[in-house]
Amino acid sequence: MRMYDVIMKKRNGGELSREELRFFVEGYTCGSIPDYQVSALMMAVYFRGMTHLETCELTMAMADSGDRLDLSGIRGIKVDKHSTGGVGDKTSLALAPMVAACGIPVAKMSGRGLGHTGGTIDKLESFPGFTTALSPERFRDNVNRIGIAIMGQTADLAPADKKLYALRDVTATVDNMSLIASSIMSKKLAAGADAIVLDVKTGSGAFMKREEDARALAEEMVGIGKSAGKTTVAVISDMDQPLGFAVGNALEVREAIETLKGQGPEDFVELCMTLGSQMLLAGKRAASEREARTMLQQVISDGSALEKLAEFVEAQGGDRNCVYHPELLPAASVRKEVPAPASGYVSRIVCDEVGICSLILGGGRETKESGIDLAVGLVLCKKTGDPVRAGEPLAVIHANDSAKAQEAEKRFLSACTISDKAPEKLPFIRAVIA
Repeated sequence: MRMYDVIMKKRNGGELSREELRFFVEGYTCGSIPDYQVSALMMAVYFRGMTHLETCELTMAMADSGDRLDLSGIRGIKVDKHSTGGVGDKTSLALAPMVAACGIPVAKMSGRGLGHTGGTIDKLESFPGFTTALSPERFRDNVNRIGIAIMGQTADLAPADKKLYALRDVTATVDNMSLIASSIMSKKLAAGADAIVLDVKTGSGAFMKREEDARALAEEMVGIGKSAGKTTVAVISDMDQPLGFAVGNALEVREAIETLKGQGPEDFVELCMTLGSQMLLAGKRAASEREARTMLQQVISDGSALEKLAEFVEAQGGDRNCVYHPELLPAASVRKEVPAPASGYVSRIVCDEVGICSLILGGGRETKESGIDLAVGLVLCKKTGDPVRAGEPLAVIHANDSAKAQEAEKRFLSACTISDKAPEKLPFIRAVIA
């Protein structure tokens, strides 16, 4: 088999076989197929597309390109959650303890962030001493003992995807539905869960800006999961404005803690309830969505979800006192209110721009080698649709540099639109696809 023939077949609109896809993935992973040939194939895929069968076979080939995480030593049905990401997305911080407190084992691999805020690991490191550098044995033991563990991603998990994504990133071939879906699902399948719940974002702060594209991606990934024999569900949620109020690592941890105390923002609570319900259904802990929501509400009301977070933090070396005393978390030295320039209604908040504000303050990374300031970020005072008077704060900036605070303020104001009329309110949860 020759890579030249594989490229030409796809260039001419043909359907690649399982053998051809595995030949290309295995060859590229081991280095026998050069970048320039894979670049040509990716561009052919970009223009010609892939069938559902091709997408499934590509996903499985990438999932098999390295190690698969063996979770067989963990008792119960393992349900994984994946989000396509967004501004203020701290979902795992609250959702994982809620689900674990209901009896679903949470065994997650997470990564660091690149862009506007940190990833789940960065946020968890707001707890002094917290580490995700766990041995597989300790990882499994923690899940069996307390119901939850999160460890860093290993380089041996779906290495083909890592290599292929880096190439797509510099060859303008990222934006293809099949390639996006196979990239996400190859890592999820390699991570060893029995069931997968996907949170697919749509809106100005999401990768998929249009709802129809988000739906198409969700349907593709659900199809891949089912083809691999995994219970798979996708939730399409709004990311046309930041999730909750807090944007920034320690600030988001505080908001997650408040949520576990029953005092979380409406949209964030709804997302946790929706995703959590689907996880309990997939894990066969609840027979209906209503029963699942009742269970989730109960673990918040009785404090067991908050205690589960404390147990989890302590088990991974962090200071559990921060869970009950969030004032111990990293805090910025400068707090600056952003006053509204006019009276009216907040009609739009450009979500991506708010993320850039956090990046300006030091809350995210420009490159993988960049440092990150866990204390900085911003907290919204108003959301889309809220009335506001001139001079009232739209947000509070948390900074450790006054010049950066001024720059972030200017950027934030340009991201907000105030109008005479309240905008139409769209549902936060757009669809559940199973």
